[in-house]
Amino acid sequence: MRRVVVTGMGVISPVGNSTEAYWESLKAKKVGIAPITHFDTEGYKATLAAEVKDFDPRAVMDVKETRRMELFSQYAVAAAAEALSQAGISDLTEKESYRTGVSVGSGIGSLQIFEQAHAKLMEKGPGRMPTLFVPLLISNMAAGNIGIHFGLKGKNINVVTACATGTHSIGEAYRSIQVGDADIMVAGGTEAAICPMGVAGFTALTALSKETDPLRASLPFDKDRSGFVMGEGAGVLILEELSHAQKRGAKIFAEVAGYGATSDAYHITSPVETGEGAARAMKLAMDEAGLAPGEIQYVNAHGTATHLNDLCETRAIKAAFGEAAYQLNISSTKSMIGHCLGAAGGLEAVACVKTIEEGYIHATAGFREAEEEMDLNYTPEGVEREVTACISNSLGFGGHNATLLFRKYMQ
Repeated sequence: MRRVVVTGMGVISPVGNSTEAYWESLKAKKVGIAPITHFDTEGYKATLAAEVKDFDPRAVMDVKETRRMELFSQYAVAAAAEALSQAGISDLTEKESYRTGVSVGSGIGSLQIFEQAHAKLMEKGPGRMPTLFVPLLISNMAAGNIGIHFGLKGKNINVVTACATGTHSIGEAYRSIQVGDADIMVAGGTEAAICPMGVAGFTALTALSKETDPLRASLPFDKDRSGFVMGEGAGVLILEELSHAQKRGAKIFAEVAGYGATSDAYHITSPVETGEGAARAMKLAMDEAGLAPGEIQYVNAHGTATHLNDLCETRAIKAAFGEAAYQLNISSTKSMIGHCLGAAGGLEAVACVKTIEEGYIHATAGFREAEEEMDLNYTPEGVEREVTACISNSLGFGGHNATLLFRKYMQ
């Protein structure tokens, strides 16, 4: 199997629209949650979200392109632009373009265009449906638009596994390079579903926090957690075959060394209570990397701040790591950026790579006290610690479990 490294990162997030702005915000425990501005929340039980601020798609695309992309696609293209620039990838030859692919997923696609088109259909009839309704709606258009915008003609795929989408997308890109399907993959997740249907839908599931204090709304692993807060954005990595990166003289930020993907085969929304499925995903990733539990220093948890997720993920970490679980730092990026659904895994993967690069583990913001069974180190304050290997977990509705293992690059 070919080795795969990270040579670029790109971010659009509720706490910053670049990798460095995002990372500095995470280190500073900056919470990007506030009252929803995308629509009027009168009558809604959940009124807070982690919205992207000050985003201008015209920084990376022309006005005509923006009209042919919904917000989730715009976020993806903007994040990919930063990642490709950081990796020093531009002006590809035709041969190089055939070996450069895209694996960027969205869990939902555009609910906004669905809302708009449905209203027009009901008010004015089928003859007034927007011409581009379908291509604006469907979730694969984030990956498709990245390929079109940058001229990337290799494998172009869209993994959709709800909240595990971003992590699975990176994992499948990693596999594609390992087996020789591509030399470079643009990989990650994107989402923009903070709209009436999105918020009302997750509220109906009793999944969202009804808290009105932004600093106490998203509380992963805390005994006062009350549900997740919707977020949005995009997180993208450039994955590259090692020798290809070396020949280009590219800066290598970290190595992707393991990937685990499993199914709970249990329930459409609830994780299996033992955490067995997520534990197996972590074990698969560690086995592939050839690392023992004691060689991992950090877990970037799925950590949604729902009662069952945080408890079951804690059980999963204990099952996968044994006594070594008590030596880990565990934190949830969602404490600051909310739950970005299909984008979550991409944004959290960027956090893992930056953790390895800088030797700093960001805090779980807002964490004060956990329940009795949840007795691991959830990192209430950021900590400087050398991290040679870390894990990122994502768990999606339908029982989808995905784990990525990143390690410090060594020749």
